[in-house]
Amino acid sequence: MPSSADNAKHPIATDPTVVVRDVHVRYRSPSSDASAMRAVSPGTRAFLRVTGQRPKVTVDALKGVSLVARAGESIGILGRNGSGKSTLLRIIAGLETPRAGTVRARSTPVLLGVNAALVPDLPGERNVLLGCLAMGLSKGRAQEVLPEVVELAGIGKAIYRPMKTYSSGMASRLRFAIAAAANPDILLIDEALSTGDAAFKERSERKMTELREAAGTVFLVSHAAQTIEEMCSRAIWLMEGEIIGDGPGPEIAHDYRWWSWNITKNELAKADEILARCRRKWAPREPVISDPELYKRQTRHAS
Repeated sequence: MPSSADNAKHPIATDPTVVVRDVHVRYRSPSSDASAMRAVSPGTRAFLRVTGQRPKVTVDALKGVSLVARAGESIGILGRNGSGKSTLLRIIAGLETPRAGTVRARSTPVLLGVNAALVPDLPGERNVLLGCLAMGLSKGRAQEVLPEVVELAGIGKAIYRPMKTYSSGMASRLRFAIAAAANPDILLIDEALSTGDAAFKERSERKMTELREAAGTVFLVSHAAQTIEEMCSRAIWLMEGEIIGDGPGPEIAHDYRWWSWNITKNELAKADEILARCRRKWAPREPVISDPELYKRQTRHAS
């Protein structure tokens, strides 16, 4: 009988919603590293110094990432800054084109805070209506869900003030509430759920459960491993653009927290030991696809 870890890595009982195959993303980014300046030609070095520019270095944000997300899953994406978490979400959302690889989705993913066309000078209430219309709801339906959005966001009478007066946490909570109101089949959340109080956390968790029970899929990026441990059925651990772990959300998040704690305490040998064990224990495998026709569906990107 397959183990729970195997089931988390290779569930085949539910329909795929997102298929990511061998995705690579590469950027050219300015760098203040002295070695980057030494690596360019003398002429280029002189030009950069005169113009006040920095030399650019190649950054491989994603290196051959593959995964299959399925109906009813809430998938947490863990990793330190620069590991490729937000890049992966933007690739799935179709906002960036990979250098190589493909992404297919059974419906249009909703990336929290991007799909909702919000206007800072307008009150939150008006932005709720605009955001719902941007996600395809009718004007009548947008009016119907307005109270639900306001309740989920939990920002009180601030809903009547311009959004430019909101704190970043209040704005994130409102964006989550707007995106969730459309009951998207695929919802992508980047850091929004770490900004609220316990009551908001409970409301957002309940909403994510509703989406999953409706055979939807939720991706959640968060620096707070505890959030993923408590809210996600599955977790993917990214490091330097590669998946080093894919398994049950609580267990992956627990291992990640223990590894991070040792890094923080400068217990590097212990951290390396934890990382090596997790690589063996949660190593990603080739996704199991019962329907080969899935790979022939419309892609989100060109290879």
